[in-house]
Amino acid sequence: MFTGKKLLWPLLIRGLFCGLVIISAVLADDQPQWGQRYSRNMVSDETGLPETFDPATGKNIKWVVPLGTETYSTPVVSGGRVLIGTNNGNPRDPRHRGDRGVLLCLDEKDGSLCWQLVVPKLIPAVYRDWPRSGICSPATVEGDRVYVVSNRGQVMCLDLNGQTNGNDGPYLDEGRVMAPRGAEPMEVAKTDADIIWLFDMQAEVGVHQHDAAHSSILLHGRFLYINTSNGLDSEHERIAAPDAPSLIVLDKTTGGLVAQEDQKISPRIFHCTWSSPALGQVNGRTLVFFCGGDGVCYAFDALQSPPAARGVERLRNVWRFDCDPTAPKENVHQYIGNRRESPSNIKSMPVFHGNRVYVTVGGDIWWGKHEAWLKCIDASKTGNITDYGEVWSYPLERHCCSTPAVYDGLVFVADCGRQVHCVDADTGRPYWTHETKGEIWGSTLAADGKVYIGTRRRDFWVLAASRNKRVISSIELDSPMNSTPVVANSVLYIATMKKLYAVKRSSQ
Repeated sequence: MFTGKKLLWPLLIRGLFCGLVIISAVLADDQPQWGQRYSRNMVSDETGLPETFDPATGKNIKWVVPLGTETYSTPVVSGGRVLIGTNNGNPRDPRHRGDRGVLLCLDEKDGSLCWQLVVPKLIPAVYRDWPRSGICSPATVEGDRVYVVSNRGQVMCLDLNGQTNGNDGPYLDEGRVMAPRGAEPMEVAKTDADIIWLFDMQAEVGVHQHDAAHSSILLHGRFLYINTSNGLDSEHERIAAPDAPSLIVLDKTTGGLVAQEDQKISPRIFHCTWSSPALGQVNGRTLVFFCGGDGVCYAFDALQSPPAARGVERLRNVWRFDCDPTAPKENVHQYIGNRRESPSNIKSMPVFHGNRVYVTVGGDIWWGKHEAWLKCIDASKTGNITDYGEVWSYPLERHCCSTPAVYDGLVFVADCGRQVHCVDADTGRPYWTHETKGEIWGSTLAADGKVYIGTRRRDFWVLAASRNKRVISSIELDSPMNSTPVVANSVLYIATMKKLYAVKRSSQ
């Protein structure tokens, strides 16, 4: 909105300053998205990382900050800020009381609060916005823009600076977003988020999210690729919105809907759509890889910029690979609760590496069979490649939420059977497994010759990233871990349910 010539020069100066900040951030070893940029590979090139740490003595601890009481989001780091989703179990503002979704923006130097996004629950929709689950979606950052999906299924573009440089707009109704249903809009404070635009997936494309919105937005050029978290109804008997898309594309500058998948995935979703998209170059062709809640991995042509002016496009499907072709395909919801026979679904993200896609697939944790696999798919094929696209398949212990880490010719992956696996990236040949003390929902991080992984029994493991198994250390933390460790600017970030640890190797 134009506000007059008197504000023009300050805006230009601020824009120049932000541009300089953006350049410095690009040069730094930030981690602005969950997983390696585009490919989603759970690896880092950073070195000099700690082999162990001790919160009790402070050894290799840079800082520790409290989160809420339940945290399922993975932190991202960009532009001197750390962003992580949690709940409001530890209120930072007395105006916000009760169960809420929260995105914290912390100072990278000391973990102090810069601002927070606070979003009321989808009341009384318990099975759409699970109590105390908070904001589960990791943020994606580019320059001074933060893209995130709230607990209410709202795709938001936020200002990385929060309200400290004013309410930039065009969206100016932050007070209503923060207010519970039926309450008057709240007064916007300096520690509140600055929303630039908002896209409500429920209102705009008819999505019926299940349990929680969980989406790590893929940013490519001008476009945002977003899995919608479309899923079951509250009775777990059917898909409540069978015509809603599982994958949509928004224009990052306006928040307008640009495209969506047309594979009619939703009726075949067994539980929900929680896998986020990846991207890769295959023989000069840019493809978006997306795993549906139907156990199928899809490849679509990436959109070209600028967007077409003829309305909402349909993403062009290049290939599809059914990761569990012998599983039931009709009336899939009659198998809810069947631990011996059921369809498969995919909760992890696909990882693109060397013209291959690595993905975990199997029976649903809560409602499906126990079988699960790590699959390697040839991404250079076209059409329905179910019969000829598989390079290899490796059986996992039981269920799997974890995204693989492809590192130095090896694939490291964890599963819900308390196992960490190391297999050959080319052949799927197993090298070793390591039994942990607890179930694992997060993903392995491979970096600096080490594999980092946390469990839901509070144990954080450091293993050697090699063909020969070697346990480097094991640290018991304050509460369970559901997210993935992250490295940025020589610091290892570990989120438990209740705390965020910034770990850095001491010079001593």
